[in-house]
Amino acid sequence: MDEFPSYDTVRDWLDEIAEEIPEVFFKELSGGVLLLPEEKYHAESDKSHPLYIMGQYRRNAMGRTIVIYYGSFKQVYSRRPEKVIKEKLKDTLLHEFTHHLESLAGERGLEKKDSAKMEKYRIRRGQRKRS
Repeated sequence: MDEFPSYDTVRDWLDEIAEEIPEVFFKELSGGVLLLPEEKYHAESDKSHPLYIMGQYRRNAMGRTIVIYYGSFKQVYSRRPEKVIKEKLKDTLLHEFTHHLESLAGERGLEKKDSAKMEKYRIRRGQRKRS
């Protein structure tokens, strides 16, 4: 793939993927699923080894929302086949839905796994700095 798919194309893919998800999973997801155009870096991202946020589950006074960052996908998956981009989009959406469902159930299993992955990033980043 020479050019990354347009925002509108990715939005259409995201809509198709969301339609496959059982309606009950959307319970209390008052903000729905949003595709935002920007790229988003993790607060601890290192410029020499950027850490993009692909999606987020947001829970605040305004409600619950899943956000997917088009710009992050474009940065990470440019020049990748369409099939790969769609798979990663689906993986990210399902990951964020898992956060949503765990939040409703009062669980934090995926949050703990994400924290462990972040710790590995910190260790790799620290090793790079010492070299």
